[in-house]
Amino acid sequence: MWNYLFDAMLRDFVRSGRLTATLPDGTTKSYGPGDGPDVTVTVKDDETLRRLVLKTEMEVGEAYMDGRLTIGGDDLESFMQLISINAGMTDDQWWRRLMGRLRALRRRIDQWNPAPRAKSNVAHHYDLSSDLYDLFLDDDRQYSCAYFPHPGMSLEAAQAAKKAHIAHKLLLRPDMEVFDIGCGWGGLAITLAREYGVRVLGVTLSEEQHRYATRRAEAEGLADRVKFELRDYRSVNRRFDRVVSVGMFEHVGVPHYDEYFDHVRDRLNDDGIALIHTIGRAGPPGATSPWIAKYIFPGGYVPALSEMSAAIERSGLVSTDIEVWRLHYAETLRHWYDRFEARQDEARALYDDRFCRMWRYYLKASEHSFRHRGQVVFQAQLARHVDAVPLSRDYLYPSPEPMRLSAAE
Repeated sequence: MWNYLFDAMLRDFVRSGRLTATLPDGTTKSYGPGDGPDVTVTVKDDETLRRLVLKTEMEVGEAYMDGRLTIGGDDLESFMQLISINAGMTDDQWWRRLMGRLRALRRRIDQWNPAPRAKSNVAHHYDLSSDLYDLFLDDDRQYSCAYFPHPGMSLEAAQAAKKAHIAHKLLLRPDMEVFDIGCGWGGLAITLAREYGVRVLGVTLSEEQHRYATRRAEAEGLADRVKFELRDYRSVNRRFDRVVSVGMFEHVGVPHYDEYFDHVRDRLNDDGIALIHTIGRAGPPGATSPWIAKYIFPGGYVPALSEMSAAIERSGLVSTDIEVWRLHYAETLRHWYDRFEARQDEARALYDDRFCRMWRYYLKASEHSFRHRGQVVFQAQLARHVDAVPLSRDYLYPSPEPMRLSAAE
């Protein structure tokens, strides 16, 4: 029965490229017209086959991690490309609609993130070995989308461009006070203090990030201008000139959106500006991949712009600028994947083969979600008053001094 159901699913699913599957009984079948990626897979046992039918999205990732599903040549790039392209063409399949509805029913439960649960969720991912992140991030440990305004930029240059772009949107002046919600390893806060002369309070729930960021600020002689605290952002009660949050809103959870933007509003001075940088979905609201929720980001969710904007409107904040970054995160993830691949032996020494397969799967699946599945990045610039920022975006992209005609001309 499971062979028959698996065969029926693949015949309906693979509409581009070719997938050749070898089943536990030794039979091999090919699916698709062959006009795209050409991938071979082997399913090792009957239980894996059954789970692939019943819990497809979860089991593909788990079976790959465990070695129960192998990919010819371990060509994860072609496999993810094939899966992502066809997933975008087959949203109408009854079994995929059913799984989506079941995930949607659990959404509010899975994303309920009061402070204790939020801390536990953060620890799951960000309190991994500090050495792991050095294997694939840039030197500043920016673990969010880089900005590639020019082709061929290095990861380091693109992450520096991201920080500069954010700083310009914040319209910083020396000695302003900035609240960094979800400060990570402190790179943005330290850059803003060092290069723009502001004072920053950064908060994180990750003990590992807090230790690292605090040591770094001390080492760079900025401990008097940058302070990092191990606490939930909701426990901070004073006001600031600026609020910035990069790569943290994905962890808030839909049930807490009103609470989040109310807190952003209440932390801003009357003429303050906030910049919220988050992964988003270009389409309507959805649900988090069960594999991602279990192994990578428990409690996480990528918002639709409609969900985010509605909460901003209810808070009374003014949306002074909304920018959508398209393939920038795909390029960022490509850099991260290539760097992790090149240093897999070091990752294996920290953890094991299964972890390495999990991490590679996470990075490559995420890349193709931006290339083929409608994920983007939103940057929302917000203020308490409509006139808090200039009336045009020219301040972000200053033009060169115009040529002046000489008197003789």
